[in-house]
Amino acid sequence: MVEITEIPVEGYQCVKRAIDPVSGLHAYISVHSTVLGPALGGMRLWPYASEDEALTDVLRLSRGMTYKAACAGLDLGGGKSVIIGKPSMKSDAFFEAMGDFVESFGGSYITAEDVNTKVEDMGVVARRTSHVVGLAGKSGNPSPKTAWGTFLGLQATLEDVYGSDSLEGKTVAIEGAGSVGSIYADYIAKAGGKIIVADIFAESAERVAKATGGMVVSPDAIRSVECDVYAPCALGGSLNDQTIPLLKCKAVVGAANNQLLEGRHGEVLRDRGIRYAPDYVVNAAGLINVFDEMRPGGYNEARALKAMEQIRTNMHQIFAIANEEGICTATAADRFAERRIQSAVRANA
Repeated sequence: MVEITEIPVEGYQCVKRAIDPVSGLHAYISVHSTVLGPALGGMRLWPYASEDEALTDVLRLSRGMTYKAACAGLDLGGGKSVIIGKPSMKSDAFFEAMGDFVESFGGSYITAEDVNTKVEDMGVVARRTSHVVGLAGKSGNPSPKTAWGTFLGLQATLEDVYGSDSLEGKTVAIEGAGSVGSIYADYIAKAGGKIIVADIFAESAERVAKATGGMVVSPDAIRSVECDVYAPCALGGSLNDQTIPLLKCKAVVGAANNQLLEGRHGEVLRDRGIRYAPDYVVNAAGLINVFDEMRPGGYNEARALKAMEQIRTNMHQIFAIANEEGICTATAADRFAERRIQSAVRANA
């Protein structure tokens, strides 16, 4: 029996912890908001050092999903689930217990794959709950779409910074050569860009460099290389007091969630003259893709791809807000999302 406990958190609709002694599951689900619709967000498996670290991450991620869905124009709220553990812990019983945990939210939370979870794992979760998307035979693996949306955001940022979306002669330093970063690198290389790549797994970085004609540097060096764009595509918090002074770029456009360690780091980037493409705006294509499963008639890839084009438009609008109001792009993106959420609140009043 899964032991589920609710954790009161101010500003969040519902946060719960689940422990299953039989399968070894120890997880959190956070529903930040359902103002715009049910909260959709992936299921992350990670060896967190403590419960506090896992809880902090799920809260940050679920809030980010609220803003991501709002900016993308989707009728979705923000939620996320995190599991404390390593991939070696996976079992059918493990994900069936997680399915029971998801089901306890009664449809206010919908899950999907994320870091260290796969489409196949979601298939097991789906044995115990219908509130799961991204299954095999439907929208499937969202990584290629997330990479494509990030590339669209990159094009918009290049237009803003350089006056052209051309990647010819541009160098992009990619931190993280995983399922999204590797595909993002391929799009950039095919468009004429040069790749510098780093990953904690050297073989992953080498594979991307070989495929794109790029160069590998160490994870410690990637943030200080000479480049036009720094692209965080690993875990969050890579933009902080230690790393921002090292950057030698004009823009930051990456697929990782929660790239700013603290909200104020958006202003720090602005003060340095670095144009930041807010992560939850440019990496929204994976969410747009799985949301299409929920539309009438089921998943339609062509329709989903067309919807992703909005990312480029949104970025231009956010840059305009930042310019007009004299604020950093991170704050501008928050305001862009909050206006849609507040409009929905007024409409439902």
